[in-house]
Amino acid sequence: MRVPLSWLREFVDITISPEELAERLTRAGLEVASIDYVGLQAPAGSAWAPDLSSATPPDYIPWDRETIFVGQIVDVQPHPNAERLKLPRIAYGEGRELTVVTGAPNIELGMSGQKVVLATKGARLLDGHSETRQWLTLKPTKLRGVPSEGMVCSEMELALSDEHDGIIFLPDDAPVGTPLADYWGDAVLEIETTPNYAHTLSILGVAREVAALTGAELRMPSFDLPTNGPAIADKIQVEIVDSNICPRFVAGLIEGVKIAPSPWWMQRRLRLAGQRPINNIADITNYVMLELGEPSHAFDADQVAQGRLIIRPAAAGEKLETLDHVVRELRPIDTVVADPNGPSSLAGVMGGAASEISDSTVNVLYEAALWNPIAIRRTAQHFKLFSEASKRFEKGVDPTLPPRTTIRGLNLIQQLAGGTIANGLVDVCPVPFARREIELALGEVKRILGIDLEQAEVANLLSRLGFECAVVESSRGPALHVLVPAHRTDVEIEADLLEDVARMYGYDRIPEALMADTLPTQRANPLFEATERLRDMLVAAGLDEAISYSLSNDSLQNSVYVSENGANAEQFVRLENPLTPERSVMRRSILPELLSIVVGDLRERERVALFEIGAVFHPVAGQLLPDEPRNLALILAGTRQPSTWSQPSPEGFDFFDLKGVIEEVLRRHGLRDRASFQVASDERLHPGRSAKIVVDEVVVGVFGELHPLVRDRFGFSVPRVCIAELSVDQLLKVSQPTKYTSISRFPATVQDLALVANDELAADLIAKTIKQYGGEFLEDVRLFDVYTGSPIPAGQRSLAFRLRFRAPDRTLADKDLLKTREKLLKQLERELGVQIRS
Repeated sequence: MRVPLSWLREFVDITISPEELAERLTRAGLEVASIDYVGLQAPAGSAWAPDLSSATPPDYIPWDRETIFVGQIVDVQPHPNAERLKLPRIAYGEGRELTVVTGAPNIELGMSGQKVVLATKGARLLDGHSETRQWLTLKPTKLRGVPSEGMVCSEMELALSDEHDGIIFLPDDAPVGTPLADYWGDAVLEIETTPNYAHTLSILGVAREVAALTGAELRMPSFDLPTNGPAIADKIQVEIVDSNICPRFVAGLIEGVKIAPSPWWMQRRLRLAGQRPINNIADITNYVMLELGEPSHAFDADQVAQGRLIIRPAAAGEKLETLDHVVRELRPIDTVVADPNGPSSLAGVMGGAASEISDSTVNVLYEAALWNPIAIRRTAQHFKLFSEASKRFEKGVDPTLPPRTTIRGLNLIQQLAGGTIANGLVDVCPVPFARREIELALGEVKRILGIDLEQAEVANLLSRLGFECAVVESSRGPALHVLVPAHRTDVEIEADLLEDVARMYGYDRIPEALMADTLPTQRANPLFEATERLRDMLVAAGLDEAISYSLSNDSLQNSVYVSENGANAEQFVRLENPLTPERSVMRRSILPELLSIVVGDLRERERVALFEIGAVFHPVAGQLLPDEPRNLALILAGTRQPSTWSQPSPEGFDFFDLKGVIEEVLRRHGLRDRASFQVASDERLHPGRSAKIVVDEVVVGVFGELHPLVRDRFGFSVPRVCIAELSVDQLLKVSQPTKYTSISRFPATVQDLALVANDELAADLIAKTIKQYGGEFLEDVRLFDVYTGSPIPAGQRSLAFRLRFRAPDRTLADKDLLKTREKLLKQLERELGVQIRS
C-alpha cells in the first residue's frame, strides 16, 4: 500500500518527520518498507535517500528550491524563425520574469494567467528528449536564433511519469514564485500490509492508525447525499439471489455526466499510490477504493437492461467479456453481477466490457457491495485476475462501508463530471451486520503481555483505535466489555485485543524479563543431528547445498527418464488449487528441479557441484497423507578443477569423481566394508556408467552419469553430468557408529596381488573375498590396475590389488604373511575361480 503523506494529511495532522512516522508505524505492526521522496530532498543520512550521484537518475528526483518554481504565463508570442515554437513569458515572483522557447503543443498563442512549472538556469531535471534515463542540467541556450533562459516542464522532466506530450498546468490557486518542492513536494510511504491488517489498505485506515499513535484528531470525509434528483427506486432495482455470496449490495445513480480526464490533483495522487489514470469516472472508483478501503464499480447505466441488477452464481458455460476484452467461460462457483440479458461483471474481480464506461456514457450506475472472501479468492485464482479490488475483498472489508463508499463516489462524480444524483440509494442487505462483542479480563493483560496496566489505561489504548469499552466484573475478575468497530474484521477473540493493547502501548516499552520457570530437559534429536553431519560431510567434500522447490509438475518430473513417462500421473500428490501449472504436483524426486538449476548455473560458471537433502512425496493408496521419505541428491557437472594459467582446459567431472564422494559418505557412516556397488538398471542413467549402492542387500541409492538423451533434453553444454539420489532414511538406518582404534606405531607391509578372472566377475566381489580371508592384519585393499589383452586369454582380465598389512605390536615381514597369502589364493580359486597371474 503506497500512502502519499499529502493525501494522508487530509484526514489527520502530521507534525513529525516521515522517518519518525515510518518508525512508529513499523513498531505498531504496519511495516514501512521504504519512503519515496517526490520532489523533496531526503534528510542527510536517511536510509531511504536515493543515490543522486549515479549516472542513472532514481525513480524520483528532488526539485531544487533555488531553480524550480511555480510560474505564471504572462503572454505567449510566436517564434520569429519557427512556426512550431512559441515564446511564453513567465513570471515567477515579484519582479522576476523570463522568456523561454518551447514547442509544447498545449501552449497556445495569446495564453495568459495559466500556472506552470518553471525551471531556471542550473536546474537538474530528467532529459525528456533522451531515449534512456539521463540527467539534464539546464543552461541558457538559443533555439533558432532566440535565447531561452529556462524551461516550462512536463511530467517527465520532473520524474512524475513518462508523459512528455505537453507541459504541466498547475491549479489556479498555486502560489506564483513558490519553490515547487514546497508546493508539490511529497513523501510516499510504502507499507507492507499483513493479511490481518486489511483495515489499513486505505488512506483512511492508515490515518486511523496515525491518529491513534500520535493523539491527533481523525477527520472523516463528508457522506451527505444530495436529495434534489429523481427517486432512484423508479430507475434501479437490485436482486440478490444468494445471500451467502453477497450479504449487501448498494447502488446509486447519477445522470448527465461528462466523461473527461480527471483533474491533475487526482491523477497525481493516483500515480503516487501506484494507479494509472484513465478517465474521471474510472479514476474516481480507484480513488474511493484507495481512500476508504472498499472497491466499487461504475456501470454505464444505459447498458444495464431494464435498470435491473441481479447478483447470482454464474450458469455453467456462461461467458463474459471482461474489461481486458478477454472472453471468459464462467463456472457455477463464480459470482456475477448480471442484468436480464446476462452477466455484466465478474463480482469483486473485474467489470464487463458490455457495460463499461466509455466516452459516450451519460448516466452512471455506481455500486459498492460485500462479497464472500473465499468466492472472490477462488475466482481471482482461477482466472489469474489479481487486482487491488480482489485483494481487498479476499481479506474482508468493513460491512458498513458500501453506502458510504457509494455516496463518496457519487459526490466526486458530480464534482468532477457534473450530473444530477438520484434521490436515495438502493441498499439490499439480506444479512444485517452485528458488531462483535468481546470480554477482556484485566488479568490477561499481565499474564500474556507481562505488564501491569490499570483498567482505565487499557480502555484508553483501545478507545484510540475506535473500540468502545465499558468496565464490568466477570468470573475472572475486573474486565472490559469491548464493542469492536466495524472496520476491524480481524478482531475476533481476546488475544486480538491484547495485540492492539501491546501495539498502542509500544512493543519497545514492554520490559525484558527472564522466564520464571525451569528450562525443559534438553532432548536429543538423533535424526536431525545425523542429517546435519551428512550436510557437513558433503560441504567438506567440496559441494554446495541447494534448496529447490518441493512443488513441481508432471513434465519436469518425468523429463529425467528416457521415455519421459517414468512416473504415471496417479503416482503424484496433486494440488487441488495450484498457484501456477508449473507448481501443480509434489515432487517424487529432487533431481529434476536440481538439474534445471544446474543448467542455468553452467551458463555463468565452469563447474557446479551441488547437493540437496529434502523430502519427496509418494501417495499411498487408501491413505490420506503421502509418505515423505527424505532423499539426498548430488550433481557434479563441468570441470573437475577451475581453469588456471597452467591448466587452461581441465578435465571434466566423471563417474569416479561422484563415486569418490559417495565412498567417503559411506566410510563416514561406517559402511565401507558392508557396502557394494552393483550394476544398476535405471533409465535416468547411462547404461554403462551407473551403479546402485547396496548395503546388506538393501538398496540405498543409485548414481552414475546422466543418460545422454536426458542430458540433451535438459540442454546441458557439458559432455558428462554425474548424478546420484540416495535414501537418507535408509542410509541412516543401516549406518553404524564410528569405531576408533589406536594408531599403530609400526610401519605397514604392502603386497601387490595380480589375479586373472573372468570378465563377468565383479572386482568388488574379489575385493570382499580378499578382505574375508586376508587375516587379522589386513588393513586395506585397493584395486589399482585392470588389464586385458595378450597374454591374458580372451574373456578374462587381469586385476591388480594392493594389500596393506599392519600389526599393532611389531613390523611384519614377508614371511609372516606367507601362510595368509597361500590361504587367500586357495580360497579365491576355490570360491571364484580366480588364479594368480604368472
